[in-house]
Amino acid sequence: MRNSIPPLPRRLAVVFGLPVTLIAAWWIASADSQSFYFPPLQTILQTFGKLWFSPQALSNIVPSLWRFSVGYLAAALLGIAIGIPVGASRNLRNVLEPVLEFLRAIPPPVLVPVLILFAGLGNEMKALVIVFGCIWPVLLNTAAGVRALDEVLAETVRSYRISGLSRLWHFVLPGAGPQIFTGLRQSLSIGIILMVVSEMFAAKDGIGFVLVQYQRTFAIPEMWSGIILLGIIGIALSLIFRAIEAWLLGWYHGLRQSQRAG
Repeated sequence: MRNSIPPLPRRLAVVFGLPVTLIAAWWIASADSQSFYFPPLQTILQTFGKLWFSPQALSNIVPSLWRFSVGYLAAALLGIAIGIPVGASRNLRNVLEPVLEFLRAIPPPVLVPVLILFAGLGNEMKALVIVFGCIWPVLLNTAAGVRALDEVLAETVRSYRISGLSRLWHFVLPGAGPQIFTGLRQSLSIGIILMVVSEMFAAKDGIGFVLVQYQRTFAIPEMWSGIILLGIIGIALSLIFRAIEAWLLGWYHGLRQSQRAG
């Protein structure tokens, strides 16, 4: 009975079954809604099309995506650059661990007033908030991945006197790659959240800025349409990330599948 459904339709049913069900339930439950704060989904979608498929929408979407991209990529590079030596050196790890734990415990949004004093209200402040929140999953997972490198392979690399950039590129990064991508995946959603939060505090454009404006002016369908837009952006970024991960870690996923099959 299980084999009667082809693999592709079965996979599509698994992927889209729950989202389609939830959307249909929302549509039906809100169809006759008279609530000012919870308008019908049909009204929200109509507002979404008018609002976010217009040339003016780019003036808010593009700045948000630019801030996210700069902050996320900077956090990824810094997290990997710091995480590798921290994971490789026990002494360095012991020295930095108390400071790293202290900084990691600080919620990034509370730094917005401080960063405004130093970086002003521009894109630099918003990118710094994203960097501060996104760096920790990358850093900690990178350090954990470096610590878990295969000792036999490490001895082999030392015996062949492979060092420097060659060792980093051909041994450390591939070996810690799965853990690094775990941290990058965790930082993705954090970056989107901080992008919106930083724009809600102090901004003249961006998705977070317009969401606050809609809330303050009681433009409820517009506010809900902005929330839906953020969900769509999150899904799109997740799909892009998965494609990059599958491309760079194809060897790892292939190895795991072969081990399961064996």
